[in-house]
Amino acid sequence: MEATHTNGPQGLRAHPVGVVLALSLGAAVSLGITRFAYALLLPVMRTDLGWSYTLAGAMNTVNALGYLVGALAAPALLRRVAPGTLLLWGAVLATLFMGLSGFFLEAAPLLLQRLLAGVASAVIFIAGGLMAARLGALDVGRSGLLLGLYYGGVGWGISASALLVPPVLAAAPALHGWTWAWWALAAVCALATVVLVWPVRALRGLTAPAPAAGMGVGAKAAAGQTAPPAAVPLRALAPALLGYTLFGVGYIGYMTFVVALLREQGMASGTVTLFYALLGLAVVLSSRIWAGLLERSRGGRALALLNGLLGVATLLPALTSAWPVVLASGLLFGGVFLAVVASTTALVRHNLPPAQWAGGISAFTVVFAAGQIVGPTVVGWIADGPGGLARGLVYSACALWLGALVAARQRPLVPARAGL
Repeated sequence: MEATHTNGPQGLRAHPVGVVLALSLGAAVSLGITRFAYALLLPVMRTDLGWSYTLAGAMNTVNALGYLVGALAAPALLRRVAPGTLLLWGAVLATLFMGLSGFFLEAAPLLLQRLLAGVASAVIFIAGGLMAARLGALDVGRSGLLLGLYYGGVGWGISASALLVPPVLAAAPALHGWTWAWWALAAVCALATVVLVWPVRALRGLTAPAPAAGMGVGAKAAAGQTAPPAAVPLRALAPALLGYTLFGVGYIGYMTFVVALLREQGMASGTVTLFYALLGLAVVLSSRIWAGLLERSRGGRALALLNGLLGVATLLPALTSAWPVVLASGLLFGGVFLAVVASTTALVRHNLPPAQWAGGISAFTVVFAAGQIVGPTVVGWIADGPGGLARGLVYSACALWLGALVAARQRPLVPARAGL
């Protein structure tokens, strides 16, 4: 272990947790702010600009499409550019696109900004994940903790957005006041980018480890795995892949529209802020809650259970605006949704040989992105009809429960591994 430490920068030996916490600001910018902060702005932008819920949902649809484009481009980029450099450039571009969203009132340029921000956020998330994995390779005993701290940055971004956006909207001029919120969020992204310089410098001399469990396709490429990927048995994984697609459809409907629903139900601004901030905190704490389940579940049981719990969390605010129930919904949702992502990585690790891990993770990434692309626009279209947003979230919950039922049919592949 000591020999491994000497290969890396000296500061990592004493401060790995501090370095990964700083690095987690990349996850905060990538998803916590660039994607999920939009839910806080959707109600005021829709009212001010006269949008339908379909158009409001399309803003997150194109963001998810951009994320897919960025995820597919990341492996080629990481073969040419150091992950730290890519992380910082992605953060700079995400900051730029967030800020530019405050300068337009027409739907077309705003859609373009959301698309480009999605591309940048994928590059940030994948490059940062690779760097966290390299840091974890220095201390195998704490690698799970370090990776969990990195991905928990998504929750910090959600909570920071919840605490920032409402006071900015309250203090902004009455005319198009939401533009100031975009600029404030861009300022937070810029500050996070400055802080990210430190972990990038600290990790610059770190030797890339062998490709590890949980790395995405981009991380595999950067770590030196350049051999053609082995064929993945997609048919055998079909129940899990479909269940994960439906997770993408259902969860993003909640994260796009739940704040708008609570505001429609008459919930006070401060209460909505508390709800969203606590949801983000639950995301941070979730990284260790489900570790045992993910390690034990070799088939689709974990994915099914987590999808089912998310369906319950999604349905609750559609049924009642009672604060204890709404709070339970946010805490349950925040405590579960990132664990669903981790469950698919665990499924790949348990059932496929290492040569197929990259291809397996890639397949799950693509179907997840497809679900996220479909979800917001479909839920918005439903919300434009009778029943409004409440009915839209009911459909989101049904998608999650259907995903649970399908995923439960996934059987372990390990006994058949010799025939793969």
